[in-house]
Amino acid sequence: MRSNTIDVRPLGSAVGAEIAGLDLAEPLAPPALATVKGALAEHGVVFFRDQSLTETQHIALARQFGNINVNRFFAHAEGYPEIALGVKEPHQTRNIGGGWHTDHSYDQIPALGSMLYARAIPPLGGDTLFASMRAAYRGLSARMKQHIHGMEAHHDFKPWRPLFGHSDRAKLRKLEDDFPNPWHPVVRVHPVTGRRVLYVNRQFCT
Repeated sequence: MRSNTIDVRPLGSAVGAEIAGLDLAEPLAPPALATVKGALAEHGVVFFRDQSLTETQHIALARQFGNINVNRFFAHAEGYPEIALGVKEPHQTRNIGGGWHTDHSYDQIPALGSMLYARAIPPLGGDTLFASMRAAYRGLSARMKQHIHGMEAHHDFKPWRPLFGHSDRAKLRKLEDDFPNPWHPVVRVHPVTGRRVLYVNRQFCT
């Protein structure tokens, strides 16, 4: 798919596309923004290589897609609460978010997506993997699709609860009151493509 100087190249049959020809440090013109949004809806995740963004530019880019859903559990970049840090030091061997999940599915109104920006990456390993829940739904048998039709799943920020020690129980209770854990359909209809997708994950669902 081509839009002026923008190239969108699918990276697989199920999920992912690489977009070239854009400098994300600059505001996206309406046609370019529409192209990116269309590619995101169609491919589920999009990648941009060789970008250089300040924190302010990163936030400005995110705001072109909507309001920012501030992460309640990760440490933030100093002075920029909109940017959650996923920092790993050499001695830390446990990965972050290693179970298959959808970010912030435990919110009443889940985020459109996550905008990851890699500042420093290792020469080997450390990959972030993505899966198509549209393809997962498509691969179900007709009987299973009928079985889960109309079901809902309870989403909970349970993996983050151990972060709150005994001294932070009041903070945890306030989070539970301010952000009650929602029920979401097991099968959702994508608002742009109209295609059905699975919306469950082991990490945040019961």
